[in-house]
Amino acid sequence: MLSAVRTLTAVLLAIQGPAAAPVREQQQWVLDALNVQQAWTLTKGKGVTVAVADTRVDAGLKELRGRVTLGPDMTSPSLEKQVTPGEHGTAMAALIAGSGTDKGLVGVAPESRILSLPLSVEEDDPLNSVAPQEDQQSAQDSPLARALRYAANHGVQVVSMSIGSYGPLRSEREAVSYALGKGVVLVAAVGNDGQTKYAKDNSTSYWSFPAGYPGVIGVAAVDKQGKGAAFSSDNLSVLVSAPGVGVPLAKRAGGYELSAGTSSAAALVAGVAALIKARHPRLGPEQVAQALAASARGRPAIGYDDKTGFGVVDAGAALNAAARLAGERRGVAVPDDQHFGAGENSPVPSRPGPDPWRLWLYGGGVLLALVTFCGGIIVLNQRKG
Repeated sequence: MLSAVRTLTAVLLAIQGPAAAPVREQQQWVLDALNVQQAWTLTKGKGVTVAVADTRVDAGLKELRGRVTLGPDMTSPSLEKQVTPGEHGTAMAALIAGSGTDKGLVGVAPESRILSLPLSVEEDDPLNSVAPQEDQQSAQDSPLARALRYAANHGVQVVSMSIGSYGPLRSEREAVSYALGKGVVLVAAVGNDGQTKYAKDNSTSYWSFPAGYPGVIGVAAVDKQGKGAAFSSDNLSVLVSAPGVGVPLAKRAGGYELSAGTSSAAALVAGVAALIKARHPRLGPEQVAQALAASARGRPAIGYDDKTGFGVVDAGAALNAAARLAGERRGVAVPDDQHFGAGENSPVPSRPGPDPWRLWLYGGGVLLALVTFCGGIIVLNQRKG
């Protein structure tokens, strides 16, 4: 299972030279595409913890300093070991919760906190992907399943998963259901298989998990024009999309680089989910997903397609949609002395047991029969005498 878990950033291009624009200028188009500025007038994610199931987050990164909790290594359920911070997990965490310190990268939810849940992952090769594997390890727990349960049991509101594998696992399906039942919003990248031979031959991509599990918000990547990225997987696991081409990322050693992949898109949407949960903490995962999908911009002409889902996430509009959903009552209270409808109450049901009128009728009939029978016998005896 460990070798099948992949990070989903396809290409990294360093921002080179002193002439390169500051990172805040480089990322402004991303913030504009997500309409983050409007959302920040209401909340910046304070009070929300986002779990990053990925390589270990570097808590020393200036944009994350003081706001990262390092969870245990999820690779093994029993073996404890020191895990080296990774580039990918750190970059994703900064996209979610980067503070912008010293003119650095700012995340979508800059006042949120990060729980790092390290997994052993490898970089994927989107052009040479192997065929999906069957569910051959159903009886085995997986690192991701452990991470999801740990997150759900430690007060996390959102889990960001910029990872993927081709085979669904029973342990992961159960962990997804457990986390959703605890009210945790799950966000995952749909994968970078849009240009594989299989995708070209079949006009659809392999499903990547955890994005393919029911209840998980699958995120595809779009470019600066809002068009679906060619590498982004296209299948029905896609719910919404977000920028995933030319997105600036923070590097552990300092500096920044541009990325292309659904990893970045998923982390950005996880940040928007954190804003929603900060504003409406009691909103369920399915309502958060509904708010994101119903308010997305650039909706396809037919309403949905498997390349960009319901459109590009709009943080400001999503918060407004979430407010409407939070104001809806899930049930209607009915006073004990009232009923639905304007008609009369139904008649009170009769008490259980035998009907006394029928008892009298049956008893009278039996008595009459006995009298008639006895009378007949008496008449016959008299005739014989």
